[in-house]
Amino acid sequence: MPKTIVMIHGAFAGGWCFENFAHVLAGQGWACHAPDLRFHEMGPTTVPDPRLATTSLADYTADMAAFIDGLGERPVIIGHSMGAIIAQQLAAKGLARALVLLASVAPWGILPSSDEERAVATGLMAAGAFWTRALNPCFPVACGDSLANLDPASQRRVFDRLGPESGRALFELFFWMFDKTRASDVDAQSVQCPVLVMAGAADKVISPVTAGSIAQLYGQHPAFHVAPGQGHFLMLEPGWEDVAGHCASWLEKA
Repeated sequence: MPKTIVMIHGAFAGGWCFENFAHVLAGQGWACHAPDLRFHEMGPTTVPDPRLATTSLADYTADMAAFIDGLGERPVIIGHSMGAIIAQQLAAKGLARALVLLASVAPWGILPSSDEERAVATGLMAAGAFWTRALNPCFPVACGDSLANLDPASQRRVFDRLGPESGRALFELFFWMFDKTRASDVDAQSVQCPVLVMAGAADKVISPVTAGSIAQLYGQHPAFHVAPGQGHFLMLEPGWEDVAGHCASWLEKA
């Protein structure tokens, strides 16, 4: 059976954030694809495409569904952060052989479980009507949450590869209770493939408690693993080799 993986990145990022994982998995015979979501340009000062401001999670999911349809087979889908929501929605459509969720943002209906998670939403509120525009990443904010587990030099190196994100998509993720479209909703009962949920023990964006709540959506079937000492960018931080190895080992068994 073909061994194909589609990796879906999170907010402000790009397919580049899976470079380490792709190298490991390709060495084990997997054909790896890490497409960029629409209008995602690299560079924290990049002027965003004006269409990004009104892009919805539903648009991202539709794009990735079309990408998978073009492969002609059901791949394993690995999603990180926002990309893990998209991955779950694709799996609910029957498009995944297996599902790996890395530091997944909580889908519709799951409340934040820590003050640090609530601070992410509070920070967005400070940006005014952010849901009407695209947002560029902010270095101090990123260093305090998603990049907190990297050393200063690595924080700058990774941040300089980040780019603008849709304010509408961020609203749908972090203020889902006000989103009438329920764009971040996941029909977990329709996910019939094996599921691995991974969290970083020191993640300031998505706590292990929240990750555990996500795993519970999938009944008795999902595997759940908390990576000691890891933060939000599980694929880029020191120790990423252990995370990639755990994923590869689980995939061979699943």
